[in-house]
Amino acid sequence: MDPCVFCQIIAREAPAAVVREWDDALAFAPLGPVVPGHLLVIPKQHVTDVAEDPAVSAAAMRAASELATPPCNIITSAGREATQTVFHLHLHIVPRRDGDGLALPWYSSRLVLPGGAA
Repeated sequence: MDPCVFCQIIAREAPAAVVREWDDALAFAPLGPVVPGHLLVIPKQHVTDVAEDPAVSAAAMRAASELATPPCNIITSAGREATQTVFHLHLHIVPRRDGDGLALPWYSSRLVLPGGAA
């Protein structure tokens, strides 16, 4: 089994631009940010995804909420089919602005919510 790169970052065995650390979580800039200010928040305890341990997932969301500044997306994926590529729970904080051109992976012009919002 390949070592978990996020566990290596937590152990300071792999480099990362850490922006904040809590007792139970760590926030850092990803290598390929999709927009300026894009951050990742990971729990220090290794769990594969958001469904594995609700308490760990809640702690990671608490940390992400302390860094999030609206407008933004906070996104996580669970499973390869859901586009997860690193199998250690991580939350993307993605700052947004009008006209940034960044489409969510499930965006469709056919998706219209009540009230006309997409």
